[in-house]
Amino acid sequence: MRRTAGLIAALVLANGSALFAGSAEAQMPAPAYSHDEIRRIMAHGPWPQQPLRDPSNRVSGNDDAIALGRALFFDARLSPRGDLSCALCHQPGRAFTDGRARAQRGGAALPRLDRNTQGLWDVALSHWFGWDGGSDSLWSFAIRPILHPDELGSSAVHVARLLRGDTELACRYRNAFDRSVPPDEESEAALVDAAKALAAYLETLRSGPSPYDELRDALARADGAAAARYPASARRGFALFSGKGQCSACHFGPNFSNGEFHDTGVPYLVAPGRVDSGRHGGIRRVRGDQYNLLGAFSDDAARASGSRTRHVAENHTTYGQFKVPSLRNVELTAPYMHDGSLATLRDVVRHYSELNEDRLHQDGEALLKPLHLSAGESEDLVAFLRTLTSSSFPDVSAAPTPCRPR
Repeated sequence: MRRTAGLIAALVLANGSALFAGSAEAQMPAPAYSHDEIRRIMAHGPWPQQPLRDPSNRVSGNDDAIALGRALFFDARLSPRGDLSCALCHQPGRAFTDGRARAQRGGAALPRLDRNTQGLWDVALSHWFGWDGGSDSLWSFAIRPILHPDELGSSAVHVARLLRGDTELACRYRNAFDRSVPPDEESEAALVDAAKALAAYLETLRSGPSPYDELRDALARADGAAAARYPASARRGFALFSGKGQCSACHFGPNFSNGEFHDTGVPYLVAPGRVDSGRHGGIRRVRGDQYNLLGAFSDDAARASGSRTRHVAENHTTYGQFKVPSLRNVELTAPYMHDGSLATLRDVVRHYSELNEDRLHQDGEALLKPLHLSAGESEDLVAFLRTLTSSSFPDVSAAPTPCRPR
């Protein structure tokens, strides 16, 4: 904190004159950044963040488990019919989304699911998973689509047999878990282990720095020439984001999300006579989940990682609330909101600019008010959001070298 404060003091000139005016690298002085502006920029970093090992998952960070999880993620044999994989909806080329408003069931002729497919970049930074937070760990989050009849529709026995019947998968499993794949009568253990391997792989989905991070880093090292390269429109957009728009009240910190749940005025009517209860149903599900962090399958002996689950309670105010997504790489994950009802970033900005407060339930967020943005302000806000797109991504789909038994 002292170092940051010292940098800010060095960056902000007392007389309000141009910042970095003395930099030999700059052709022209960059516009002055105020003390408050720099403080707000610094609050969204540093990046990338390095997720900690998951104490509930004994193979978190294990290379063989990561390789096993990667193989399972792209393997359509995980579904009994052999036609569905995790990667069908979470496509690496689409920032691990599918580009649809709402996820598609196995066949194109089948009805859509109720919710939009969420991206998976930096997913390990969350503490609740899914639009309703119905899972409290990455590995329990992986179990649900494996078993759900509207998704992969698989079973513990099927997963165990897949692991046993494939030489490469069996080798990875043995190296990661120090045992052979359990028999059918113990297949639930194999299912949980497969999910923990998937979680180990998902933990590696870490996006790189964005133009916004380049600005932040430039300010931190007092590099005026680099800071001046940040677009003026995006800078104005960030001022709206962190000021008038109050967006940073929910989208804060390095990951641009508080990881919690809010009612944003998007209707939660799924079909005539049917609603999506959002967080209200998610709380009920996570507390009743045998795979939650308080259950027997957690590798955290003290169950300390389950503290949030232990204390979360059903409350009518959570009805119709959905998870605040990270805004990193948001440009790549259209369409938006839990139901995919907003096609573009401009549509999202327009939604908050023209917010219909009557659509907020009676216990809705008091901080949400129509922003009444001008056309120019809306464009500036979109320009800022686009600077949150990472300049590079690691290759997380490349197959690892063949497994060698230990």
